[in-house]
Amino acid sequence: MNERGITRRDFAKLGAAASFAAWTQRRAAAETNSDTLRVGVIGCGGRGTGMAINMLDERNENVQVVALADAFEDRLNSCRNALENNDNVAGRVNIDDEHCFVGFDAYQRLVEADVDIVMDCSPPYNRPKHLEAIVAAGKHIFAEKPVAVDPVGVQRALAAAEEAEEKGLSYVAGTQFRHDSRRIQTIEQIHDGAIGDVVALTTYYCGNLPWSREREEGWSDLEYHLRNWLVHNWTGGSNIVEQAVHGLDVMDWVMDGPPRSVFGSGARSWLPEEERYGDIWDNFTCNYEYPDGTQMYHLSRWWPTDGQGGERIVGTEGISDTQDMGEPGITSTVQQFIDLTNSIRGEGPYYNEGRRIAHSTMTAVMGRMSAYTGQRILWDEAMESDLSIVPDELDFDQEYPVGPIAVPGEE
Repeated sequence: MNERGITRRDFAKLGAAASFAAWTQRRAAAETNSDTLRVGVIGCGGRGTGMAINMLDERNENVQVVALADAFEDRLNSCRNALENNDNVAGRVNIDDEHCFVGFDAYQRLVEADVDIVMDCSPPYNRPKHLEAIVAAGKHIFAEKPVAVDPVGVQRALAAAEEAEEKGLSYVAGTQFRHDSRRIQTIEQIHDGAIGDVVALTTYYCGNLPWSREREEGWSDLEYHLRNWLVHNWTGGSNIVEQAVHGLDVMDWVMDGPPRSVFGSGARSWLPEEERYGDIWDNFTCNYEYPDGTQMYHLSRWWPTDGQGGERIVGTEGISDTQDMGEPGITSTVQQFIDLTNSIRGEGPYYNEGRRIAHSTMTAVMGRMSAYTGQRILWDEAMESDLSIVPDELDFDQEYPVGPIAVPGEE
């Protein structure tokens, strides 16, 4: 039972009722959509290209990619070529030159184009402003995770999600485990008491070294940061925010909401202090506490050693890995897009995952905040924080030095 006196089983029933009501509203609105949903992609790197291919999977009928946007022309061209020359999806790609947008304002021109769905697969620092523009334009949303890199960004993303819901826009986030049939079935059974009362949780997201790029001749500081975005806090958020958010989202799912506090630690213990590795730490360990007092342990790292990922839920009557009580279905990276298009057409449950991905993003962000400062961070403190780590102005002619690398206890 949570702070409001609602059991997890009650919460699931309330959520189902709310989803049905919202679905009924969407069905009426969806009648105005065309048979073929037109898709625009913001962010044409590897993630954007891969997600576009998943969107166009043959099991997701009547969708077509018609527009691309990126800050850099070479990345846009690479994505366009990959889509147009992929035999599995080429028949569902219809991109003309007039719908290829390049530059810092490319996202704005794409959302104003004739598209029904906007996929935001750009680096995470962009997502708050992109979400605001997408919602303002009245377009349906797929937003990769995380949706921000700092508290101010989370606040903006949360406001955009609420406005999207008011407008009846469908919104699916890139934490695709929420669309994995094994996890859906298993967590439903956990909520129904299959392993008794949950008493402890753990999640791991430990991988090998992150990709990074050497600086090329002629690249300004800003261009290098953007092309090497994964290793900078302000562009990517760090390991715990950009990647470990998957497992943290599952923990919040099991617990029906975010934690009330976190006490974190970590270090930059392997990555050398070189420009190509930015200012991120390479490992985090965090102890989260949920409103009912349940403790959750999180570990994430980027080391050149063995990796491990997954979740573990300990109950009074058993243990679950969040997948062991469900049957496999369509891969979640495709199912998420089927669910999005069905939501838009009113042919399935209504999805607006904006609020919960904003909360899961904050779960990750507050872990980094705690580790970097060496202080216990409360949820309410994080949600009310005015911390913004994204530069106010982005200009290719300005200098953007790397770092400094965080040292707990120092400003």
